[in-house]
Amino acid sequence: MSPLSIQPLSPLDGRYQAQVAALGEHLSEAGLNRARIQVEVEWLIHLTDAELFGSRRLTADEARQLRAIVTEFGDDDIADLARREAVTRHDVKAVEYLVRDKLAALGLTEIAELTHFACTSEDINNLAYALTIRAAVRDVWMPRARSLVETLRTLALELRDQPMLAHTHGQPATPTTMGKELAVTVHRLELLLASVDEVEYRGKFSGATGTFSAHLAADPDHDWISASRDFVTGLGLTWNPLTTQIESHDWQAQLYQRISHVGRVLHNLCTDVWSYISMGYFRQIPQPGATGSSTMPHKINPIRFENAEANLELASALLDSLAATLVTSRLQRDLTDSTTQRNVGVALGHSLLALDNISKGLGEIAIDPDSLARDLDGNWEVLGEAIQTVIRAEVTAGRSSIADPYAMLKELTRGHRISGDDLRSFVDGLDISAEAKARLVALSPQGYVGAAARLVDYIDPALDER
Repeated sequence: MSPLSIQPLSPLDGRYQAQVAALGEHLSEAGLNRARIQVEVEWLIHLTDAELFGSRRLTADEARQLRAIVTEFGDDDIADLARREAVTRHDVKAVEYLVRDKLAALGLTEIAELTHFACTSEDINNLAYALTIRAAVRDVWMPRARSLVETLRTLALELRDQPMLAHTHGQPATPTTMGKELAVTVHRLELLLASVDEVEYRGKFSGATGTFSAHLAADPDHDWISASRDFVTGLGLTWNPLTTQIESHDWQAQLYQRISHVGRVLHNLCTDVWSYISMGYFRQIPQPGATGSSTMPHKINPIRFENAEANLELASALLDSLAATLVTSRLQRDLTDSTTQRNVGVALGHSLLALDNISKGLGEIAIDPDSLARDLDGNWEVLGEAIQTVIRAEVTAGRSSIADPYAMLKELTRGHRISGDDLRSFVDGLDISAEAKARLVALSPQGYVGAAARLVDYIDPALDER
């Protein structure tokens, strides 16, 4: 074998690195360590603000310099932490020692023993994960998801009046419009993204078994419960008062299940668009220099949607596993969550890559009205629904004596291809009012779309009343 340099094992860090790099700012090991340092620093400031154990309140400049440890965290610090962890064999202890040395460099050794004070590693980790996951979802994943929804919304509004033969069970069915079908997906995604936004990012800060035992041993008179609540909420998180050593991760399970649900709806969109391309409803726009097949020059393959399908399946598998695993911890603590949470970035990375591919794929297709029209014109039998429904209304109103209209139309249309002339001739011979006949004779598959176009108004932000 040829001597290769060290290569990325995951395609997210290799082939697709550019598309998902923004997540690395938060969900990489470096992003996690920066957040750990942030928690350690803010806890130091919180303790000194209360002047606990004879400490003094830091000056504004000292607090600023402490916080600069976080904002200026870079490659040298990453390498420094790696060296420290190689000795400590403990990632959070390495962070603590780094902060202590930073304090010495700032001339603040007087408060060095308040570093990591009364903390278990999980006090630091659970808040660091909450901060990084929240930033990754809100600042990276959610904007991409909302951008995709806006692309779909624009396309749905453009195609609101474009008639299309529906296919229930894969068979010709009551026509709709392409815009209405896309609007269904937009509506589903809007509701699901709102549910993702509603998730509370929770944190705990209560010691080795969630009892504040060490805190009270150090100072029995201080209100440590209130201090914990104020500290966690001060980080912009929701405080969890009742935990074991770990924060219970229920919010994470909720978040991952909801993001996975978004992915499944998008997977449904991908398979539908792929089918519409196969049926000729959408034509693919050739991309300069692109090759569809290594042997068949004519081919343009819908690879964007196929790639997205695969990544959505991987994302859901990982997200579902995270949601199932993280809610369980043996007794007061085990480390199964530690390894599991390191894969949050991988799960969201596959989801983000899918969002990118769908967005690009939608920009590489165009509606083919002629293909849609041919399919509609070849399936006049779908008007059987309208005819039998009108007859039933006429019978109820006393304007017809036809028995079992449904059976009559079933006999005429089921398993048969009929023309517009066939249907018009059939309607002319019906025992119904002249007005009803006129309405039915005027029908065509292209016009039999009901309120489909009006329903698209429900996703139009320009309309106040829907």
